[in-house]
Amino acid sequence: MRSKPLILAALLLAAFLVNLDTTMVNVALPALVRELHATTTQLQWVVDAYNLVFAALLLSFGSLSDRFGRKGMLLGGLLVVGTASLVGGFTTDPAQLIAARSVMGLGAAMTFPATLSVISNVFTERGERARAIGLWGAIAGVAIAMGPIVGGWLLEHFSWGSIFIAMAPVAAVALALVGFAVPTSKHPDVAPLDIAGLALSSVAMALLVFTIIEAPTFGWGAARSLAGFAGSTLLLGAFILRERTAEHPMLDVSLFRNMRFSAASAAVTVGSFTLFGFIFLATQYFQFVRGYGPLSTGVRLLPVALSVGVGSVAGTQLSVRAGTKLIVTAGLVAMAGFYAWVASTSSTTLDYAVIAAQMVLYGLGMGLTSAPATESIMGAISRRKAGIGSAVNDSTRLIGGTLGVAVIGSVYASVYGSRLSAAIPGGVPGRVARIAHESVGAAYLAAQKIASLGHPALGQALQHAASDAFLRGLTFGALVAGGVAAVGAVMAVLFLPSQPAQPVQPAPPAQPAIRPSQRELQALTAK
Repeated sequence: MRSKPLILAALLLAAFLVNLDTTMVNVALPALVRELHATTTQLQWVVDAYNLVFAALLLSFGSLSDRFGRKGMLLGGLLVVGTASLVGGFTTDPAQLIAARSVMGLGAAMTFPATLSVISNVFTERGERARAIGLWGAIAGVAIAMGPIVGGWLLEHFSWGSIFIAMAPVAAVALALVGFAVPTSKHPDVAPLDIAGLALSSVAMALLVFTIIEAPTFGWGAARSLAGFAGSTLLLGAFILRERTAEHPMLDVSLFRNMRFSAASAAVTVGSFTLFGFIFLATQYFQFVRGYGPLSTGVRLLPVALSVGVGSVAGTQLSVRAGTKLIVTAGLVAMAGFYAWVASTSSTTLDYAVIAAQMVLYGLGMGLTSAPATESIMGAISRRKAGIGSAVNDSTRLIGGTLGVAVIGSVYASVYGSRLSAAIPGGVPGRVARIAHESVGAAYLAAQKIASLGHPALGQALQHAASDAFLRGLTFGALVAGGVAAVGAVMAVLFLPSQPAQPVQPAPPAQPAIRPSQRELQALTAK
């Protein structure tokens, strides 16, 4: 019998690798502009190509891992991630890097669902499964928050390529550990592949995520955005119809009637929405408004990373004792409270001790929400279908995170632009004003340029206007994220079961009735 702690260590390392890559690349974007002369659109696709391919193929590879073997899929995914990362670090133009990032997304889709499905098949008792999923959730949250720290340190010591090259040896260690420690498991039933289901799910997810990514650029109400959402809805409808009528479906859609599965999936989506929205706002606040470098910014995010870990481990244990509904609701309420606190205190001079306390509140809320909800999802499905169940969980995380950046980014950009238009100093040339409207970072660079040309007062006024506009956008973005978390808390109260349904105990066999004899009846009558 393989050592369960060693199995868990191998799976956690693989999950850490995939999640670290989700946010680490962001700190390298300025270097890509300088070194590869990447355009804004190319920078966007360096980030989004990974997420798009990852999201599109999650359900397919989750299903395939159940069928052909979870360990083999995990090994193949780690090999793809490591190789593509190494190649990406030596690319010489943005198009090559975008292609490498796409392949990395393919490897992530092969790897990530398999980690959670193996956990469900190895740790079968609810208490030990909750502990393992708590650690899995902690690693995922810590890796996302640690991305800027690791990336910032690498950029301070090496070139931008180190962001990708450093992933290769970590993938190699994970590959060796998985090969040695993780047992083989797969669905015992051999049935024909659901080719139509695989294709429909992949195209529908790709179109949905692509539309969400592009909507802030072209407008949420633009014809292409509406067409994308309509097309993805139709494809998802066709996928559901296919799965309901298929003899051997890749996904049993009747699972969504189980509130322990569907309400928990909604909670995971809300948690990811707020997490990626938080990272989007926090990194800009620290780097532009407070003037910290990439590494300093990452270090200042440590309270979130640590508290997510604590909340994830504690949350799954508490949910076994006190119930999933109570713990997940408490986590969502904490996240809503964090955003309300941020919206009421945002300023350019807020003491970091207050910011750290806010981040601890958020991290604990995130941990208490995501890990127990994931435990609920995996506990609602059979171990034979753990791969596809894990893929559904991962898909909700990715869609929620993509929506968080897109929606909160759109709200922030709209408020920032309108506020800056109203407050921009009159002496700023029109061309400079247009540059300042692109982002708060561009506005700060424009202000420095104006000051260097002999107009320090005008440059300071522009910087002040940009800071004020950013904080106003931050406030509205925080209110939107807090509102989503509050709605999620209400949904958890209304729909999320507290504990798994207990199996119905069969009634004891009926005892045969004891009928009195004829003589006893005559005696009773005589009395």
